[in-house]
Amino acid sequence: MERGGAVYIMANKRNGTLYTGVTGNLRKRVWEHRTHVFPDGFTAKYKCHLLVYYCGFSRIEEAITEEKRIKGGNRKAKLKLIEDMNPQWKDLWEDIEEWN
Repeated sequence: MERGGAVYIMANKRNGTLYTGVTGNLRKRVWEHRTHVFPDGFTAKYKCHLLVYYCGFSRIEEAITEEKRIKGGNRKAKLKLIEDMNPQWKDLWEDIEEWN
């Protein structure tokens, strides 16, 4: 059975520090970032607790490919992705509560 996934971007504030990741369980992974389950991790260190972008895929391999594409791009491209989906830089955490 194929397993889906998502690519996402966390931020500490509007136009602040960005973290791009991929996961098979978006709700759980964002919760881990928000609660600093890994206290020595990047998102805990830079207080990236706002989910500002996400995109779901039917296959995890597609999500991984998209994550690599996003990470390979520049900051301007990441900001455009966020602004196109979420121009107010709203924390999308509540939007994903029913997603997974």
